[in-house]
Amino acid sequence: TEEELALPDWDIGDQWLYTFVTPQFGEDSARLVVAEKDNESGNYRLGISSKEEAQRHAVINHNPFLGRVTMDGLSVYEEGDPQPVFNFPWNVGDSWGFTLFGQEWTAETDSIYNGVVEVSASSDDGHTLTYSFSGRDGFIDSLVWSDDQGVEQLRMELTQTKTDYEGDVYFYRARDLLDSTYENNENDISDSFLDSGHPDGTDWDVLVWYIDLDISGGGSGTLSLKDHQGASPLTRAWGSGASEKGSIGTIPSLSGDYSLTVTLRGGDSSLHFKVAGGIFSQWTL
Repeated sequence: TEEELALPDWDIGDQWLYTFVTPQFGEDSARLVVAEKDNESGNYRLGISSKEEAQRHAVINHNPFLGRVTMDGLSVYEEGDPQPVFNFPWNVGDSWGFTLFGQEWTAETDSIYNGVVEVSASSDDGHTLTYSFSGRDGFIDSLVWSDDQGVEQLRMELTQTKTDYEGDVYFYRARDLLDSTYENNENDISDSFLDSGHPDGTDWDVLVWYIDLDISGGGSGTLSLKDHQGASPLTRAWGSGASEKGSIGTIPSLSGDYSLTVTLRGGDSSLHFKVAGGIFSQWTL
């Protein structure tokens, strides 16, 4: 119907449950909820129904459909600018451009069937993006982003749509501060990053960290993160055969330099460590 091809009008409490699959972080699910509808700014605000999932999405940063979404086109923000991922009202053969996942895309509406719109896009770097928009559900039905080698970087699938969410909704407006992988080394490994707040001048509320670690048999590892006042808000020690998969947590944000010291012993021992600054929002619906 024409209504299914038109721009949806979301209500506070509208909700969509998605599964996300990435090669680096595996599979997780998150319930996206319309937490705010601000006619003055012309934006919705989308959050997540779980605080831990909101932290995960802040530091893994694989879901662009969070935070501000424009009311006049469901455009999502990348680097502070609204990006028209969707092209209302839908017409087969229409083409347009937008930036997403750090890629500049040229998109085309391929087909419309039974209220579902199929779109394909390609980037100058050879990446591909295919996604479908469900007029009945009022949001993305599925999305697959593949790199120039054909390797899937993100798969997103809608599993449930509901309205009238009741409870708390969370969102971290985030930026990566550190994203490094460390391997077995006989010497201590040193790294650092600067906490200078969001580029718009707002201080971070917290720093969100992510650890993915494997220690070989007979190996060991340690991690120590220090702020510029000498305090160590995050320390870890691991023994032979230890594994820590996708741990996430927060530490206070203190403007200035942070220094990181890592030791990794044992042949295949490795650590993936990420830190993102986060500005926290919470709503009770």
